[in-house]
Amino acid sequence: MEKSIVVLIERIKRHPIYGKYIKRYTKLHVHDDKNNAKFGDTVSILECGPISKKKSWTLLKIIKKAEN
Repeated sequence: MEKSIVVLIERIKRHPIYGKYIKRYTKLHVHDDKNNAKFGDTVSILECGPISKKKSWTLLKIIKKAEN
């Protein structure tokens, strides 16, 4: 996938009956026009119109670079 990244969004949800906190994950395919983002970066994304079958998000900015 050229000019594309996969962003993992983690959210914590409370179970309605048991009250235990559960981690839920969402994977989004994001359009990265300049191929700036690397593995482990923290990024900000913006919803846009459909770019392809799976991509409806675009990279806004890189908030924090990965350590390595």
